[in-house]
Amino acid sequence: MSLLGTKTDFFGLDIGTTAARLVQLRPSGTLKALAKYAYVPLQGNMALSEAKADQQKLAQTISQLVKQSGVNTRDVAVGIPSSRVFTTIADVDRLPSGELSKAITYQADSLIPTPLSESKVDWALIGDSPSDKTKQEILLTSVANKFVEARLDMLESIGLNVIAFEPDNLAMARALAVPDAGAQLLLDVGRRSTDLVVVMNGVPHLTRSVPTGVEAIVRAATQNLTIDDKQAEQFVFKFGLSKEKLEGQVFQAISGTIDLLTTEIEKSIKFFQTRYTGIKIDRIIVTGGASVIPEFPLYLANKFALNVEIGNAWQNVSYSPERQNELLAISNQFGAAVGLAERST
Repeated sequence: MSLLGTKTDFFGLDIGTTAARLVQLRPSGTLKALAKYAYVPLQGNMALSEAKADQQKLAQTISQLVKQSGVNTRDVAVGIPSSRVFTTIADVDRLPSGELSKAITYQADSLIPTPLSESKVDWALIGDSPSDKTKQEILLTSVANKFVEARLDMLESIGLNVIAFEPDNLAMARALAVPDAGAQLLLDVGRRSTDLVVVMNGVPHLTRSVPTGVEAIVRAATQNLTIDDKQAEQFVFKFGLSKEKLEGQVFQAISGTIDLLTTEIEKSIKFFQTRYTGIKIDRIIVTGGASVIPEFPLYLANKFALNVEIGNAWQNVSYSPERQNELLAISNQFGAAVGLAERST
């Protein structure tokens, strides 16, 4: 089993904070074809809770999801929430493969936040270091054993065979990055946090998770407009960042929280361009809940003077034309699940 694990018949499973989603693809020419997809909401704090009762409820819910989807395999590639994963880019010496693995393990001990003995660590070679030509750079990820083992036990208890774990943001990058494009920033705005990934030549070169998401935006509307949460959510997704609609009241209520997010985006862009001098990010690809907030993409485009696109999770997947509207309507929720299903495991 690998963090970053070979099977062709498996499905991708994304266990998010508010929903679980699965996607199964099948080989079909140059693109993989959509075989199955399914979705189930998760109640309360079930997905994040370590309580045994919540874990049992989560297992039952996922078991029902798998059954209802009609997938024809028990093999699964599972996403790990970005909040549970430490990911970094590191420079390492150029060494023969046998020695390289030992050197990375030694170096990882000083880089990851949890003790090496309590962590699952994986890495992928990216290429030459941009700052030291005598070194090469790697993408290093780690996750606490306790979390992975608990999730593995839960999934095995319902008869699933986990063939790989992968951070959600890396899976999302596989699905959403525009092929053969330059450096691009992927922005996945979830309920409680936002994942930022800078992809270059199809490979993530920067990943961050920021604790600002749709809930924080809705909470700002609730507090500043003195309305209840349900009405605030309706207002956010109906009027968004329009300065004309509702006399710009919703814009004024939520723009401060949106600006917290744009400040973090700006920091990420500067950090990337400090390491990779001379390389400009040429587009921002938006997915997740905020991608459907009116004028949010336009707000980003004006703020950063960059092309901003709505991500299409199904861009590398073939499906019958009559399903296009159905699939595009849910694209912003399925980036990680599709990316997991697209793995070449």
